[in-house]
Amino acid sequence: MSDAFNTLDSFSTGAGKAHFASLKKLETALGGSVARLPVSIRIVLESVLRNCDGVKVTPEHVKQLAGWKPNAERTEEIPFTVARVILQDFTGVPLLADLAAMRSAAQKMGRDPKKIEPLVPVDMVVDHSIQVDAYGSRDALDLNMKIEFERNMERYQFLKWGMQAFDTFKVVPPGVGIVHQVNMEYLARGVMEKEGIAYPDTLVGTDSHTTMINGLGVVAWGVGGIEAEAAMLGQPVYFLTPDVVGVNLTGHAKPGVTATDVVLTITEMLRRAKVVGKFVEFFGEGAAAMSVTDRATVANMAPEYGATMGFFPVDEATCQYFAATGRSPAQVDTLRAYYQAQGLFGIPSAGDIDYSQTLELDLSTVEPSVAGPRRPQDRIELKSLKAAFAGLMDMTVADGGYGKAGELGTHHALPASSREVMDLAGGGSQDEPVPVPASEEEMLDSHPSPDHVAASPGTVFGNGNGSLGHGDVVIAAITSCTNTSNPGVMLAAGLLARKAAALGLKPPAHVKTSLGPGSRAVTEYLKQAGLMDALEQVGFSVVGYGCTTCIGNSGPLKPEIDKAIADNDLVVASVLSGNRNFEARVHQAVKANFLMSPPLVVAFALAGRVNIDFDNEPLGTSSAGQPVYLRELWPSDADVVAVMGAATDAAIYRNIYADVGAGNPLWDGVPAPAGAVYQWDAKSTYIQQPPFFSGGKVATPAIRGARALAIFGDSVTTDHISPAGGIKPTSPAGLYLGEHGVQKADFNSYGARRGNHEVMMRGTFANVRIKNLMIPGSEGGITLKDGEQKPIYDAAMQYQAEGRPLMIFAGEEYGTGSSRDWAAKGTTLLGVKAVVAKSFERIHRANLAGMGVLPCQFKDGVDAATLKLDGSETFDLEGTESGITPQQDVTLVIHRADGKTERVALKLRIDTPIEVEYYDKGGILPFVLEQLVG
Repeated sequence: MSDAFNTLDSFSTGAGKAHFASLKKLETALGGSVARLPVSIRIVLESVLRNCDGVKVTPEHVKQLAGWKPNAERTEEIPFTVARVILQDFTGVPLLADLAAMRSAAQKMGRDPKKIEPLVPVDMVVDHSIQVDAYGSRDALDLNMKIEFERNMERYQFLKWGMQAFDTFKVVPPGVGIVHQVNMEYLARGVMEKEGIAYPDTLVGTDSHTTMINGLGVVAWGVGGIEAEAAMLGQPVYFLTPDVVGVNLTGHAKPGVTATDVVLTITEMLRRAKVVGKFVEFFGEGAAAMSVTDRATVANMAPEYGATMGFFPVDEATCQYFAATGRSPAQVDTLRAYYQAQGLFGIPSAGDIDYSQTLELDLSTVEPSVAGPRRPQDRIELKSLKAAFAGLMDMTVADGGYGKAGELGTHHALPASSREVMDLAGGGSQDEPVPVPASEEEMLDSHPSPDHVAASPGTVFGNGNGSLGHGDVVIAAITSCTNTSNPGVMLAAGLLARKAAALGLKPPAHVKTSLGPGSRAVTEYLKQAGLMDALEQVGFSVVGYGCTTCIGNSGPLKPEIDKAIADNDLVVASVLSGNRNFEARVHQAVKANFLMSPPLVVAFALAGRVNIDFDNEPLGTSSAGQPVYLRELWPSDADVVAVMGAATDAAIYRNIYADVGAGNPLWDGVPAPAGAVYQWDAKSTYIQQPPFFSGGKVATPAIRGARALAIFGDSVTTDHISPAGGIKPTSPAGLYLGEHGVQKADFNSYGARRGNHEVMMRGTFANVRIKNLMIPGSEGGITLKDGEQKPIYDAAMQYQAEGRPLMIFAGEEYGTGSSRDWAAKGTTLLGVKAVVAKSFERIHRANLAGMGVLPCQFKDGVDAATLKLDGSETFDLEGTESGITPQQDVTLVIHRADGKTERVALKLRIDTPIEVEYYDKGGILPFVLEQLVG
C-alpha cells in the first residue's frame, strides 16, 4: 500500500492488531464529509484509496470519489480493484481456457508457466449443468447427477485439471450448491488480509445474481467475462460513478408474509422508480430488523429491479450470520472490529446519509404475492391471481394476453403414457422468441441445451392420467438461490408439506415437482427439523444441488403432457421460487410462469392449477374426503421460529464445507490430466486453445486498405453480436460441428461450447435478427464480398486469407445490453481492427479496447448513412502510426469504388492511459501475460 494520503491506521482484534486504510483519516486529509457518503460508495472508496499506485489508480481518482455528490453529472470512471472473483461453470470455462493458454504461451517463451496465477482468489462453483430429468423419488438426485456427468464429462475433465494446476483458482465441484448460496455460506470472508493490511471482502462474478452477497454487506455485482478476467489478473474493474438510491424500509411484515413477497414488492416498486445502472442501498428500522437471509433474498433480485446492487450494510446481524454458518470466532471478531474502526458498522437511520434519491416502503403494507406470467416485476396479489389469469386468457395477444376467450375451464384427456425409451432433453428454449430486458439476456447464454441422453421413462417418471387444461400447473419447482438460501421460507415449505402429507394430499399426476436446494445445508437442516420426509411425500424430492429450473434446466415433461399442450395449444403454468420467468425460458412448452415463495410452490402443486382463489376454494381433498383450504396448511410465524434452530446450527455448515466436494464418487471418477500445463486435445469440440497469445500479437500500427465487414444501424446489442442460444445445423458453427463428427442432437448451445473459440467466432454476428445495411432488407449474419452474399464468418476468413483488415460501422449505442466477453473476443478473431460508431455502450467499448480493437466515434452528425457507405469502399485509418493517446483525433480515409476519396475526422475512443497500454500489447491478455512472466 503506497499510502499517498497518510491514512494507514490500526485496529485491535482478538488476535492482536491489524492495519488498514482509514476512511476517517482520509476525511481529515481531504477536509470533506466522507461519513455522509453512502456506505457502498465508502467501501469502493477504500479500495481506490488502498490501491492508489499513481498509475492504474491515481490520487485524483481518490479525490473524485471522496467528493461524490448525490446528484452530480456522472462522467468519471472508478478503477475498482476487487478482493476476489467468483464464476459459475458456464461463464467460467473460457476464463480457465485463457489461463491455460497463458501457461502454454509462457512455456513456449521458455518461462516458468507456474508464474501464471490469478492475482486474487478465484472460486468457480459448478451449478449450471444439472437438469431435472428424474423427479418425485428418492433416487432422483442420484439419477440426475449420473446423467449430468455423462453430458458434461469433457468440460468436467478440464475443470478438474484446473483445480490441481492453480493455487488461487479453486473449483467447487458439482453437487455442492448454487454459486451465490455457496458464496454466502462458505466463500464470503467478510474481511480479507494481505501483507498485513485488512480490507473489505469485495468481488465481481460472472453471473448477474452475484448481488445476493450484498445482503451480507459485501460490495459485488455481475460482470462479463473480460471484466472478470481483468479483475482475476489484478487489473481494476472500471465503472461509471453511480447514483445511489436510498430505500428506507419501515415497519414489519404482517404474519404470513414471506421474504419472497417482500422482494417481489420491492422489484415492482424499484422497476417503476427506474433504478437501472444505479446502486440501491437499504436503510432504516425495517432493514435493521430484517434477518440477513431475508436481506440476501432482496439483494439477489437486483438484476430484476435493474440496479447494479441492492446493498445492506454490515451490522450485528451480519456477524451473527457468519457465526451461525460455521465461521470461526476470530473471523467474526475481525469483521466486527474492522467495520467499527472504519465507521461502517450498522444499518444507517433516516437522515444519516446523503442519497441521490430516497424511496420508502412500509413493510406492513406488503401482501402475499406472486409475479408473472412473463416478467418478475409484474406482481399480482395472491388473492387476485385467479381473476388476473382469467383476464389474460380473455385479452388479445396484441394487448399482451393469450387470446383464449371462453376457453378457460375446458379440459382435454391425456393420451396414454409412453413406455418407450426416450431422449432426455427438454427445458427452456434455446432461442429468443421475444426480446427480453437487458438484465435477463445473460441467462440465454448460460443455459445448456443438454446433450440427449437415453433414459427409460418407466423408471424415471410416474405415469400421467386424467386431463389437462389452461392454467394447470405442469412444473412446480422449489429452485434458485433467491429463496433456497432462506431458511424462513424453506422451513415454511416443509411445515406446509407436513400438514398436507398428514391429510393425505398429493399433487395431480400432471405436476412435475422438484426441490433443487442451493446447498447441502438446506437438506441437512430440513432433515434435522423433521421436514424432509414430508416434502418427499408430496413430491418434492431433492433433484440436484444447482440452479435447475430457475435457469431453464427444468428437463422434459412427460411425452403425453407435451403432446396435449401442443395439440390443444394450452396455456399451462409453472410455479417456481426463482427470479426469472420470461416466456419459454422455464420450459419451451410453458407459456405462463409465476414466481413465488417455496410454501406457495407446494400449495399450487397440490392444487394443480393457478386459476384458483385460495381464500374461497379448497386446494385439495383429504384422505377422509374433506375439503382442505390453504389457511389450514399455512404455518404460523411461531411454527417457523420453533424449527429455525436447525438452520442456525453452525456444525451443519462446518461439516458440509470442511472438505468441499468430498464423498462424491462421480467427481472422484472423472479422469483428469495432471500437471501445470494443459495438454490440449485437437479433437475436442468443447475445449480448444484460444489464439489470443499465439505469435506475440501486437497492435496494428496502421490500418490500410480495410473493407467493411458489416454496416449496422442503431442499438445493436451484445446479444446481436455475441453467439447465444441453440446452434443451427446450417450455420457456420453447425457445419463445423458436423464436420467434426458431432450429431445434430448433440450440438448443445453456444453457451455450453464457449470454451471453443472455433464455435464461438463462427457464431459472432450470426444472430437471426441482426440487419447488415450492406444488404438492404436482409436479416441474419450475412455480408457482401465481391458482390456475393455470404455468412459473415466465411467472408471474414476469406479476407484474412487475403491479408485484408476489416472494419465494422454502426449507429448509436453500439454494444448495449449485458456485458458479453465473446462480443469483443469474436470481433477480434474475425479480423476486425476497428469499429466506427456514433456512440458506444461503456463496457463494450472498453472490452473492444481490451481485445485490441480500435473503437472510433463519428463526429458532428456524420455517420455511415450520411457518408452513403455501402460496403464497396476501402478504408484507411490515419493518425495511429506513431502511437496513440487517449481520445485523440484520427482520420478515416474513404476510397470509393468510383475512385473518389473522402477524409472524415473521428475521435479515437481509447479513453485511458491503461487502455493505451492494453492496445499497444495487442490486448489485455497479452499485456497481463507480459506483466506476469516479464
